[in-house]
Amino acid sequence: MRINKITVFKALGIIFIAVFLIIFLKFFTSNTSFEKEEVYVQIPTGTSYEDVEKIISPLVTNMNNFLLVAKLRSYPENVKPGRFLLKKGMSAFQLVAAMRSNVPVKLAFNNQERLEDFCERLSAQIEPDTSSLLATFRDSAFLHQNDFTSDNVFAMFLPNTYEVYWNISAEKFRNKMLEEYKRFWTKERLLKSAALNLTPVQVITLAAIVHKETVKKSERPIVAGVYLNRLQLGMPLQADPTVIYALKLRDNNFDQIIKRVLYNDLFVQSPYNTYQNIGLPPGPIAMPDIDAIDAVLSPEKHQYIYFCASVERFGYHEFASTIEQHNKNAKKYADWLNAQGTKR
Repeated sequence: MRINKITVFKALGIIFIAVFLIIFLKFFTSNTSFEKEEVYVQIPTGTSYEDVEKIISPLVTNMNNFLLVAKLRSYPENVKPGRFLLKKGMSAFQLVAAMRSNVPVKLAFNNQERLEDFCERLSAQIEPDTSSLLATFRDSAFLHQNDFTSDNVFAMFLPNTYEVYWNISAEKFRNKMLEEYKRFWTKERLLKSAALNLTPVQVITLAAIVHKETVKKSERPIVAGVYLNRLQLGMPLQADPTVIYALKLRDNNFDQIIKRVLYNDLFVQSPYNTYQNIGLPPGPIAMPDIDAIDAVLSPEKHQYIYFCASVERFGYHEFASTIEQHNKNAKKYADWLNAQGTKR
């Protein structure tokens, strides 16, 4: 019996269309089960393909289709660690493609008071944990090679937003921060630092105090000038923020809020207490803004030696060049605190 060629072609066409539809449905139709527009998936370093399946499965409608495409595209043999972006409505083909594209993290940090807390904040944003970060930053060979100490290496971290991969190693992250630190210290800034007879780390250490003393950018060069005047005269800095830091360090509690420094607090035994020690503390008491660093590098030149919070211009300070005037300003502030009932 003869088979009509047209009939054969029709049959083959139907088969082709059927196969195409099957492939299209498996590969190119929506295969996500999440409601959000975007979901980030983190694949830790050393994760096996089987573990990837477990991570992905809650986000995928038809896991068989995902597995089929993954095998066809050799994904099981080429699992990559990192942070991957999945979008609502992605097909199996798109999902596998997305799992090959590591998406950087915009890492932001500021207002940190000590290295331990900083590492904890970092570990919430990138893969290395707090312990590995802390150990890497305090590595003795690294510190010696770059003229840091375990007390002042915190000065290396400049507040900003940085783009890094989620699975960056602790060592690579540290080295990136060192590069950023060196880039920040331009020839102009180094010359200004040298003119003040301060090292870059000392500038940042003083800037941390200035940063803590005032949030008003217009005041920071004035406050910096006060402390530089004291250093030049050989006076103790007598900076309340250093006493507060010493108290927090003593109590190992940096969550406590101290609004008022009491007389007895001035005698806390700590290298950070600038009432008891001449010169700068051994390292920064906070992560200063770039603005505070530049305020130290370009201080206002004046004769002020003292300053006290103003009760007439809240957020600002009253400056004085004599102890008599300062005592008057300080009494006004103490009386105001007492009237407010602020004991601590």
